[in-house]
Amino acid sequence: MATTSHDNDREQRIIDEIIVDTYNGHEERMGWYTYLDDNLNLPFQAIWDGENLEVVAMSSEDECEQEMRVDVRYAEGDNQDVFSVSLSEIDPVDTDETTTEAVNDWKYWVKRGYDFSDGEDDQFF
Repeated sequence: MATTSHDNDREQRIIDEIIVDTYNGHEERMGWYTYLDDNLNLPFQAIWDGENLEVVAMSSEDECEQEMRVDVRYAEGDNQDVFSVSLSEIDPVDTDETTTEAVNDWKYWVKRGYDFSDGEDDQFF
């Protein structure tokens, strides 16, 4: 179920630039992965679960089977940890326009209730 209103310009960009020429869920997933990998200018600062952290990379393709994920570095004092979180759960801080738009495109996709289709049941079109 959609939790955000329809945005014609964003929908058209997603169709034209991200999932163009995709015929199944795997191809849609790879379209998203490539788009985000190309447009997230890493590293960047973000907030996740109320914590400031650094987004350092796209998670592996295997980790992005169901949703797009990013690897983040969380530091507290001399201790730091790198782990994967859902891209839809982070809020970028002071990022460039390209990164902000890419993150917001993914969040829009999720909030509209879209997923990676398996053909005939494609929920996006």
